[in-house]
Amino acid sequence: MLLVVLSATVALAVSAQAPPQPFTVVGATIAGMQQAMAEGRVTSRQLVEQSLTRIALYEDQLNAIITVNRRALEDAEARDRERAGGTVRGPLHGVPIALKDNIHTTDMPTTGGALAFAGLIPPYEATITRQLREAGAVILAKTQMTELANWVTVGMPGNYNSLNGYGFNPYDPRRDPRRPVADGRPALATGGSSSGVGTAVSFWAANVGTETSGSILNPSNQTMLVGIKPTVGRVSRYGIIPITADQDTAGPMARSVADAAVLLGALESPSRDPNDPPASMGPAAPDAPGACVPPPGRDYTRFLDRAALKGARIGVPRAFFYEGATLPGAPGLRGGLAADQHAAMEDAIAVLKREGAVVVDPADIPSVVEEDRERNFVSWDVCRGYENRKGRDGGCSVVFKYGLKRDFNAWLASLGPAAPVRTLAELRRWNLDHSAAGTLKYAQENLDVSDEMDVERDRARYQTDRRKDLFVSGAHGIDAALKTHRLDALLFPGAAGAAIAARSGYPSVIVPFALVANAPTPPFPTDFTARPAPFGVTFTASACSEPRLIALAYAFEQATRRRTAPPLFP
Repeated sequence: MLLVVLSATVALAVSAQAPPQPFTVVGATIAGMQQAMAEGRVTSRQLVEQSLTRIALYEDQLNAIITVNRRALEDAEARDRERAGGTVRGPLHGVPIALKDNIHTTDMPTTGGALAFAGLIPPYEATITRQLREAGAVILAKTQMTELANWVTVGMPGNYNSLNGYGFNPYDPRRDPRRPVADGRPALATGGSSSGVGTAVSFWAANVGTETSGSILNPSNQTMLVGIKPTVGRVSRYGIIPITADQDTAGPMARSVADAAVLLGALESPSRDPNDPPASMGPAAPDAPGACVPPPGRDYTRFLDRAALKGARIGVPRAFFYEGATLPGAPGLRGGLAADQHAAMEDAIAVLKREGAVVVDPADIPSVVEEDRERNFVSWDVCRGYENRKGRDGGCSVVFKYGLKRDFNAWLASLGPAAPVRTLAELRRWNLDHSAAGTLKYAQENLDVSDEMDVERDRARYQTDRRKDLFVSGAHGIDAALKTHRLDALLFPGAAGAAIAARSGYPSVIVPFALVANAPTPPFPTDFTARPAPFGVTFTASACSEPRLIALAYAFEQATRRRTAPPLFP
């Protein structure tokens, strides 16, 4: 017995003297990084060094980056000196963050993935870039993205651009072997135009994406991340290559709700940015009455409530989003989920009930089940491609193509002499002149139909379509469902609710939850075994509801903890 006691005592003594385990960025939270830096276990420079090492190891397989910041180590050392001197700017101090490559930086190019903008150094930084620097973040890199946020053409794969090729999903980083699409694209899509790939494999702590319709929620869904798509106007759009100010917004993508909440607080301005272009008629345009008010200190972590689901009323919009639905005047069913996706959502609903939520099922969206085609959201699509060029665009919304002509030309003008081209028309001609270099691999149908628009003469049509967008997505859509059933939020499968929330300008938070089959049409060859695809759940509500959505998402995340890191990239 004495020997056993002595052995235990010696073991405890050795354990007490053993040096702490070295800190690793792999899977680390922002709070964990801050604690380790505060305790002297790691420096910001060491965090960046570890990140650069991971990039060196894995970037060739993933193509997650367009540019690495050559000054990142210098910036990290500056943050370390500030910390040593007693200055910590906030929860992002010294933390490596990446930006989508349509967000202006003056120490790295901002290309939008377009070959025409290769090497472009804008004459000014984006408001959110400046705010991140002021918050102490180290901007490590600019991420891969679909060219010009996926408004170049119809049929371009997500996360492809003429400057940098294809990005790959770390959950299955192989090329698609199917002959009809064997053009080099990934077997497992990365989703949207904002790359979450580098965040998923711990190249950095979190990244900033942008969304016009799905480009935060989709890549977050596909790479098992938390994504917050904010209310349009909450985060400044100044210095971000636009599609349309009516729907554009930047937002955080991270490995946890807590990290995304920290990043959202840094992205939001303390007051309205006077340089931010106002959205037209949007419910939360920065200059509109009732625009979103930041929480005290822009601190969204105060809403991380583990018990937030208890008593919360969550609606399940079954029609179209879960189950196939019939559209007015159209044969057959549209929408619905595959069997394993359906099973995952039933599992998620069971979690909500177990956590004390009141689940209203079904809580269908009125504009989705509307029998009048003129008031039906699903029947009112976005005009895109040559099928919807002028004269053929009577049955769809011109907001995207009108907004691009208006806002893209204004953005080019803001670049002054730095602009490689001066107008959308010049960009189209440049692409034609450089087609041998790959600018037109998937053509430029959306740029062409956008340039047909006349900002003056087509304004009335645009305003009519914008009002209809807001009605079918907001007043007769999300708002009506929330009000009818007295809901805190709607629960969407994956990123299926991205489009309806995007048109209304409403916020959403997606949380990783499951892995499902990657089973495209046409199917993969029989000798190709596809790895499972990530699948999340999304909480959506009306304008300025981010605090409540973050609370619900955090409670769900903590109750489930289903996120798994990509196993091929330890």
